[in-house]
Amino acid sequence: VQLQASGGGVVQAGGSLRLSCAVSGIIFSLYHMAWYRQAPEKERELVAAIATNHNTDYADSVKGRFAISRDNAKNTMYLQMDSLEPEDTAVYYCKATHITRRTNFWGKGTLVTVSS
Repeated sequence: VQLQASGGGVVQAGGSLRLSCAVSGIIFSLYHMAWYRQAPEKERELVAAIATNHNTDYADSVKGRFAISRDNAKNTMYLQMDSLEPEDTAVYYCKATHITRRTNFWGKGTLVTVSS
């Protein structure tokens, strides 16, 4: 099983980035997907989640700025991040949770740096 996150980089405050998480080795459509992030010296936190039925949920801190989506035909999840703030600086990880919630897989993460 592989979850390959990409799309991170350095961007100025107010800018945008689009993260992708390409998944292989599982039946993607049977997995709830989510983005987490971990800033230096902070705990990992949930950013956004998208269920198998495409229902979405967001952390309060990113509502209205970030949009999560998935393309089951491409086995890929996305995170469109707009109006980025320095506080969004973190390593972003993707996570796959089987619909039974008995199995989880994590990707290695992609670094997002927002400069002020």
